[in-house]
Amino acid sequence: MTQHYIEPRRFEVPLNGAVAWLARHGLSFFGAAELSVPGRTSGALRRVPVNPLALDGGRYLVSARGNAHWVRNLRAAGGGQLRKGRSTRTFTVAELPEGEEKAAVLRAYLKRWGWEVGAFFDGVTATSPDSELARIALMHPVFRISVTGE
Repeated sequence: MTQHYIEPRRFEVPLNGAVAWLARHGLSFFGAAELSVPGRTSGALRRVPVNPLALDGGRYLVSARGNAHWVRNLRAAGGGQLRKGRSTRTFTVAELPEGEEKAAVLRAYLKRWGWEVGAFFDGVTATSPDSELARIALMHPVFRISVTGE
């Protein structure tokens, strides 16, 4: 597991809280949803905005910042909930290993949200060669989500 993690800057914390609040209340910008997952030590519900990616019939969560707290909590819990307004979906996760599927998800994620998260990907973009995607893949956990409830 990678230890790469980019801490949010001071102004990003309230901004992320506002995006999560908006998603929770049905105002999702560019596909954002609120991820809820129990804390790995406290068990208290932790909430953070994420950009779920639909790709080739699958759904994925990508951590642009690396080994973030929500990633560690999700690994420990094995799943969580995604919420947009009144719609809440419970899901389980499988973390993708390094390889072609993960690279394809990262490329699609950067194509969709590179304008928003590109700064966290060390200069790699959706049009970068496969070798560059492979280089940064170790720094960015990717989870395939399987919805278990609506």
